[in-house]
Amino acid sequence: MRFYGKVYKDGKFWLAEIPLLDAMTQGHTRKEAFAMVQDMLESLVNRPGFSVTVHQGKHGDFEVSSNEPSCLISLFLRRQRERSGLSLSEAAARLGVRSRNAYARYERGTSTPSLEKLNELYRAVAPGKDIVLHQSEIA
Repeated sequence: MRFYGKVYKDGKFWLAEIPLLDAMTQGHTRKEAFAMVQDMLESLVNRPGFSVTVHQGKHGDFEVSSNEPSCLISLFLRRQRERSGLSLSEAAARLGVRSRNAYARYERGTSTPSLEKLNELYRAVAPGKDIVLHQSEIA
């Protein structure tokens, strides 16, 4: 699994953003911006042994992958819940479960959701939005 990003020059800096993660960073050079993306995601996940790879594409496109995809899914869910201003309990209630732990285990990465479950979790924390799958051309 990879998340799509875009890098572009804005004045003196190169900005790199990953829309699905609501994350942005910058660097003085394009190369530095990619290094900052890697550092940012590894810091946000904050798990020993977790590492990110940035796959550069054409026309400012890039993708990020990791050695532990479940950690990226966890980060994705947490960022979307936070973007929606929901607590863990509120997310669990929207999911239709009694315990916030039923939802939180996906955010902690102790459970990896199936594609159907990921869609259900995403709709609970980001109502009115949908995940769009895209086939990658970046090696």
